[in-house]
Amino acid sequence: MRQLQLQPRLQLLASLIPEGSRLADVGTDHGYVPVYLLQRGLIEGAIASDIGAEPLQHAKNTAAEYEVEGIDFRLCPGLDAVAPEECDTILIAGMGGETIITILENAPWTKRGEHLLLLQPMTKVEMLRKWLADNGYTFTGERLVFDKDHLYPIMLVQGGTQEKLTLGQQYGGVMLDGDPLYGEYLDERIMKLTVAIDGLMRAKDEGHRATAQEMDAIRTALVEKRRTI
Repeated sequence: MRQLQLQPRLQLLASLIPEGSRLADVGTDHGYVPVYLLQRGLIEGAIASDIGAEPLQHAKNTAAEYEVEGIDFRLCPGLDAVAPEECDTILIAGMGGETIITILENAPWTKRGEHLLLLQPMTKVEMLRKWLADNGYTFTGERLVFDKDHLYPIMLVQGGTQEKLTLGQQYGGVMLDGDPLYGEYLDERIMKLTVAIDGLMRAKDEGHRATAQEMDAIRTALVEKRRTI
């Protein structure tokens, strides 16, 4: 049987899913992660959900191509058709931070502390970090992965109490100390903030200047963090 191979981002996500898990892969797209894990006997079973019929069909095709059984395919938004007792690990990857927040808002059972959540936002990373900390989730880990010229953060969270995040944590990561890509991640964020601040400071509008000052406080926090690693 031909073995499915994963790109670095999905490979890291797959490696973070505990062996023997009952996985819910939300926004499964082509179903690569559940197929990869089941093909190797690493998880007990999987629910693959997607809001679109076409990507869900792609996932079914992937499972058939690699002769994998044990995936329950469900057409639904987020976790709307998934019951809490059906899974212990939830993967939500490859979508915007705001979309991930909406999915979790519609599934408040995810904050009971009974499920491990692996979240990989493509945008609004800092918004998602703050929302999680403020809404009943606690960080158990963070990782970075470089794939196709982009650095992606992966958050591991569970239901629980999290201390209020500092600006440095919200914009630079909660538990990334020791990650080999952390310095590069901070450098990238500092550079983007610097470009944005410079553009705002050239504007005559006082509102833009106030925004620049707020962003400069964030940049300062990240620069201070960068000096410690």
